Amino acid sequence: MKVGLVAQKENARAARLAERLRGMLREQDATVVVDTATAAALDVPGVEPAAMDDADLAVSIGGDGTFLFTARGVGTVPIVGVNLGEVGFLNAVSPGDAVDVVREEVERFESTGRVRTREMSRLRARGDGWDLDPAVNEIVVQGAQRGHGNGGEFEVRVDGELYSGSAADGVLVATPAGSTAYNMSEGGPLVRPEVDAVVVTEMCADDPMPSLVSAADSTVTVRIDDAEMGYVISDGRAQQELEPPTTVTVERASEPVRLAGPPSEFFKALNKLD
Repeated sequence: MKVGLVAQKENARAARLAERLRGMLREQDATVVVDTATAAALDVPGVEPAAMDDADLAVSIGGDGTFLFTARGVGTVPIVGVNLGEVGFLNAVSPGDAVDVVREEVERFESTGRVRTREMSRLRARGDGWDLDPAVNEIVVQGAQRGHGNGGEFEVRVDGELYSGSAADGVLVATPAGSTAYNMSEGGPLVRPEVDAVVVTEMCADDPMPSLVSAADSTVTVRIDDAEMGYVISDGRAQQELEPPTTVTVERASEPVRLAGPPSEFFKALNKLD
């Protein structure tokens, strides 16, 4: 069995836990690879997460940002998320349980040839001649920057039907996992991870519609006009510059995120929010 370890950068606690997991996995005769930043802290060889895409399991140690970083690299490799952050919607495992949970998945793989997994949809944005890396949380289409006078005119269609049209800072399209992140800060609804859906939320619109929860296989198109420039941003990281007028299409990506280990406690995580 091959296992990849990705720990939060410059976090000594995360690096120590990665070292414990590495030791346990080697005792279990597993092949272990460690991300480059953590490897430097442990003085062992390391690889980028993208080189872990042939692993049987990946372990993300940190907050939701570390999980997103891991998911971008490993593709559909099942991920155990270990939560060192405050809330942990994407990370279901506590640091104290991490070694036992990962050992259990290794033993499961040895006896059955697979780990227990559940799938979570991602979103992909595309346009004329480009597409972005899939998003676990959200796709944002916006003007040059947030704030009055820096947005544009946005027309939103869902499966070809007009949903809204207004001046706004932008439009956010989120997965259920992303409903608790940027979407919530924009006044969008919370959606349980078990619900197969997509959420559309306008950002500071002049004439807003309520946020929309639609089927996960919906096609959302966002046209941006009356702006010098704009951006489409995937999970707050990957971005594409836009030259309005232009249209961005957001759809469910072909490859989901695969989560391993126990499910997260959604309502317990909600109670940690301020």
